[in-house]
Amino acid sequence: MRGAPIAGMTPSHTGSNVTEPSRPTQLGQVVAQPNSPEEARLERVPNPHPGTTFLTRFTAPEFTSLCPVTGQPDFAHLVIDYVADGWLVESKSLKLYLTSFRNHGAFHEDCTVRIGKDIARLLEPTWLRIGGYWYPRGGIPIDVFWQTGAPPDGLWLPDQGVPAYRGRG
Repeated sequence: MRGAPIAGMTPSHTGSNVTEPSRPTQLGQVVAQPNSPEEARLERVPNPHPGTTFLTRFTAPEFTSLCPVTGQPDFAHLVIDYVADGWLVESKSLKLYLTSFRNHGAFHEDCTVRIGKDIARLLEPTWLRIGGYWYPRGGIPIDVFWQTGAPPDGLWLPDQGVPAYRGRG
């Protein structure tokens, strides 16, 4: 499995050593935009409510990557939902990680699933899902969904709020 360097985790394909920081290293700092997901560093912080089932949602309505064949930009609306266990994703590191895909060539399925797996490896959450709602290119919208398993019983799980693509037909 590929993935970004993750605090406290051994990256699967970068070959660099990553150690668990005592606190986030990017939060409150001026940080250069990573040029690729491989250069980006996802970080985590302790969950202040361990043992409590709650949903955290991140929405990235302007996610961009590049088509690996044509180099043309692809655009998506990402919705990431998770139920934390011991860790929360540090939001600045997530923003930097997501924007690192701007110059990254990969198919829609790869981007969406990779992001979900990287966050799941980082957090080891109770549950996580990601919806990648990709805007049409070549006349076909592609929606990609991935999750770690069934959501916990009793979880308030709102709809992701992204309507199905409607063309002019």
